[in-house]
Amino acid sequence: GKGTDGGSEKTSVKLVPAKEAGGEKEMVPVDADEEADANAKQKGSTPDDAVAKQEGGSENKETEPASKKGTKKDVKKDEDPLPKPASTDDLKGDPTGEKEATDTEKKAPTGMAAKAFSLVKSVVGLGKKGAKEDVFDVEYDNCMVGAGLSGSVIAERYATLLNQTSLIVEKRDHIGGNCFDYVDEETGIRVSKYGAHLFHTKHEQVWDYVHRFGPWTHYEHRVIGKVDDKYVPIPVNIETVNTLLNLTIKDSDEMDAWLKEEQVHYDHEPVNSEEMALSRVGKRLYEKIFKPYTYKQWVKYPADLGPEVMARIPVRNDNDTRYFSDPHQALPSEGYTSIFNEMLSSNKITTLLNTDYFDVKDKMKCKRLYYTGPIDAYYAHLGLDKLEYRSLTFHRAVAKDTEFYQPAAVVNHPQETANFTRVVEYKHLLDQKSDHTVYFYEISSDEGDPYYPVPDQKNKDLYKKYQGMAEKEKDVTFVGRLANYKY
Repeated sequence: GKGTDGGSEKTSVKLVPAKEAGGEKEMVPVDADEEADANAKQKGSTPDDAVAKQEGGSENKETEPASKKGTKKDVKKDEDPLPKPASTDDLKGDPTGEKEATDTEKKAPTGMAAKAFSLVKSVVGLGKKGAKEDVFDVEYDNCMVGAGLSGSVIAERYATLLNQTSLIVEKRDHIGGNCFDYVDEETGIRVSKYGAHLFHTKHEQVWDYVHRFGPWTHYEHRVIGKVDDKYVPIPVNIETVNTLLNLTIKDSDEMDAWLKEEQVHYDHEPVNSEEMALSRVGKRLYEKIFKPYTYKQWVKYPADLGPEVMARIPVRNDNDTRYFSDPHQALPSEGYTSIFNEMLSSNKITTLLNTDYFDVKDKMKCKRLYYTGPIDAYYAHLGLDKLEYRSLTFHRAVAKDTEFYQPAAVVNHPQETANFTRVVEYKHLLDQKSDHTVYFYEISSDEGDPYYPVPDQKNKDLYKKYQGMAEKEKDVTFVGRLANYKY
């Protein structure tokens, strides 16, 4: 919002680390097609201002055809990013059997996020007090569970507009939630710990708001998919259809006619994601792209998920390769972490890291609470069924003396030949320079931090029970995707 900046002196973020971060589970990506090629070659009162809207998603920087983008030198044998699988059938399991990952196959070193955050602390300091006990001696106007977008923006708005104090309790060892980024030590490339994110909005108020906290670089989100061993734009557009189905559609009129012929026309609104996809792209593209990708992501077929999953994916009737059509699309020029540093720089805001809310909630003194975690975790003490979430594991690989590993920042792999859903190569973003390149495979998993609610009917019905309890809470507000069980 465009509120005044009065009433809140800017100083250092008060950060009180509590403990060291733990390690993470190792996963190894497998691409059956590339493996075959390698073998063949042998290789309360709230501010009125809107909370800034941010969508997490994949993005790639280039618009040119994949075949014309960048160069990829041979990856050295001991840096082979695609180890031989024991099996590619089980998308949930570790397909590598007993094979130990090489140094370049492993994820970012244990504690990388903590080490990166030490750089943040050297800039913003530890605040006025370094002892956690001192924090709990104070009564705060507001408390936030989670230092991601929702918690950080709400705390900043209270400080700036109403001169109110806030305590943010964050379970992880860093601020910024899933937007947290850092500079990879081996390559010098800025990467995101939890997958690529792109900010986009149609609201001038939000656009003005985020510019308070640092410079932004224009960036339009585009996604490439590797389907039938061909690189095609995602979402579906004229080029996608022509490439995959060997057609010669020339313009929007021909594309509209083709879509009308392909689409399945129901006499009712789509009731699940299968009907949604069939009603938008027809059976052939559904079978090639949407059905296998959905199963890899959710371990459920589209027919078992609500229509909102497929409704998020646009379909183009032209050659527009952009994923979003919002007028404002950008990346923070100095990374998301720097944006959060500035957002939380008011002396009215105190942030506790490595602190589980449920371990300290009885010590906290808050007039109002904003909870951004999974709603079922808030009510875990009642012994109710848990809501289902999907998680992601991120597998880091480095290619030495290589300009680019793949033709774009993000390449989706929807088909069954690979057990990972996408690969993100951050060197493409913000025109970063390095002699090497680093990229991350994303593998969907049942274990780990919750990322995506599973919107089938069972979970929707269960969420309604939690929602009913949440609405009866006094001075507690549930905000964000996890707390509201939204995909």
